[in-house]
Amino acid sequence: MVVIGGGHAGMCAALTARQQGAHVVLLEKAPRHMRGGNTRHTRNLRTQHIKSTATMTGAYTVDEYFHDIMQVTAGNTNETLARLVVDESEALMQWLVAQGVDFQPSLSGTLNLDRTNAFFLGGGCALLNALYLRAESLGIEIFYDTEVTHLAIHEHTCQTLLGNHNNESFELHPGAVVAACGGFQANGDWMRQIWGPAADNFLIRGTPYNQGQVLKNLLDQGAQPVGDPKQCHAVAIDARAPKFDGGIVTRLDCVCFSVVVNRQAQRFYDEGEDFWPKRYAIWGRLVAQQTDQIAYAIFDSKVVNNFMPSIYPPLRADTLGELAQQTNLPEHQLQRTIEEFNQAVTSGTYDPTVLDDCSTQDLLPTKSHWALPIDKPPFMAYPLKPGITFTYLGVSVDHLARVMFTDGKHARNLFAAGEIMAGNILGQGYCAGTGMTIGGVFGRIAGYQATCHTP
Repeated sequence: MVVIGGGHAGMCAALTARQQGAHVVLLEKAPRHMRGGNTRHTRNLRTQHIKSTATMTGAYTVDEYFHDIMQVTAGNTNETLARLVVDESEALMQWLVAQGVDFQPSLSGTLNLDRTNAFFLGGGCALLNALYLRAESLGIEIFYDTEVTHLAIHEHTCQTLLGNHNNESFELHPGAVVAACGGFQANGDWMRQIWGPAADNFLIRGTPYNQGQVLKNLLDQGAQPVGDPKQCHAVAIDARAPKFDGGIVTRLDCVCFSVVVNRQAQRFYDEGEDFWPKRYAIWGRLVAQQTDQIAYAIFDSKVVNNFMPSIYPPLRADTLGELAQQTNLPEHQLQRTIEEFNQAVTSGTYDPTVLDDCSTQDLLPTKSHWALPIDKPPFMAYPLKPGITFTYLGVSVDHLARVMFTDGKHARNLFAAGEIMAGNILGQGYCAGTGMTIGGVFGRIAGYQATCHTP
């Protein structure tokens, strides 16, 4: 069998199939030092558990996890597949440990993930290194710098796979194929078709190799699409980040403790709507809707230690007027926005670890939690741009990870896992760590099912 893509989902599929006795070939588009797609930049996965563990505190039940998915997607999800991800999440983590993956003790702080998410010791690169080491020990054949250009599908069966390896073309006739090669966020032409000129201002947080060739090839041959092309995992990241591959160090977690204004120095959304892990993935989309796709998170010295900073230092000034000059914001409007916000803040008990009662009154948009007057210099700002992690347009799959076609039939030997099918569960919104869980759960399912179709 052939696995297309060497990220978390692809590695889970390849390892599972190999452990079932299949001969597995894994095709990775990137060179070895860039292997693993967006997994390189990940930190954790979300998993249910009924009691405290070495890596998570308390309990995070199946029902609560499912409720969180329903809440962030506003019900725009395949409930059967969502429940499958939740149910299998704990077993996935245990399986990863058996493959040699290490997890760190539970992470406390304002990210509020100590109860819901298990963090990889050493991050995504360490996760990948462990999985690749395991794959090599089991005899999985791994080819880097390998691009799949076409899957020849006839009567719902993938009969031929065409591609290029080190600029030389090749042809394979696999018994089964698992597509685990991500979305199309790094394909500038495709993104512009969806977003128009605004896409030119988007930054791609992860790999530049997710161009969506396999996704487009499958859709062109009748695979059933799922997800809104404009929906994506889009985070507000530091506008000074590189175009590609900035990763986690360019993400900003300050929004819920800030006032966020657009180019006109006006607020446009509730910064304190909910805990950051449930809302951070909507802010890239919100910023994308603003003029020039840029915004600014404004805060003061009272909250500077409440969040994980970007790799870049914040802009800093002793007065709001000076800060306006540094950010090229209209000075009068910025001062007016901050003054109106400060006057609307109600008294309450400020606590960044809970949904506190510090909010605004008679102000639109409101700030529901963590509202403090911005009045203690120095005043600071981070410039924000949309940072796209992955797109939600993908292929429909069933509970066995089989690709579905527009005629209602499923593929006989073609499966999908990871970002290329995550839109089945993530119709919109995001819970931190859920993408890795989807990739791992469906990677294992795809790998196991593919062995039934591999000679």
